[in-house]
Amino acid sequence: MHKINNFIRAKSVRLVGDNIETPDVYTIQDALKLADELELDLVEISPNAEPPVCKIIDYQKFLYQQKKKQKELKAKTQKVVLKEIRFGPQTDEHDYQFKLKHAINFLADGAKVKAFVFFKGRSILFKEQGEILLLRLAQDLEEHGKVEQLPKLEGKRMIMFIAPKVAKKK
Repeated sequence: MHKINNFIRAKSVRLVGDNIETPDVYTIQDALKLADELELDLVEISPNAEPPVCKIIDYQKFLYQQKKKQKELKAKTQKVVLKEIRFGPQTDEHDYQFKLKHAINFLADGAKVKAFVFFKGRSILFKEQGEILLLRLAQDLEEHGKVEQLPKLEGKRMIMFIAPKVAKKK
C-alpha cells in the first residue's frame, strides 16, 4: 500500500507529477501545503529512493488506474490447459487412432497434451514399445504441435509433452 499525506514519515521528499513545474526536493511540510492548496493528495510512489519520491495526485483516481492496469495485464495472460492421454504399452491400432484424434482436437483448442504410457506390473519390460508408441504419436502430431519434452521414464510412467503450434496472427 502507498503512504499518503500525513502518513509519510520522511523529512524531505522529491516531488514529481503533472502539476509540478520543476521536480525538486521539498520538506514534507512544504509538500503537504502544496498538495493542500491543489486540493489533492501527497502519495509516496517510490519509498526506497533517496529522498523518497512523492506525487501530488487524486489518490482515489490513482487507485482506480492501478486496478485498471492490473486488470489489463491479467486479461493479456493466457491460461495453459493441460490434457492427458494415457496409453498402455500394448495399445492396439484402433485405440491409438481414437486417442490420436483426441490429441489433435486438444492441440487445435490450444491445450498442451501430456501423453504417457503407464506400465503395470511386469509390463515395465516393454519400455521400448512404450517409447516407440510415444515417438509415433509425436510424429503423427507433427503438423499440429511441437514436442516440448521427449519421452522420459518417471517411475512406472513414460511421459511426453506436446505443445500446440502457435497460429500466426494476421
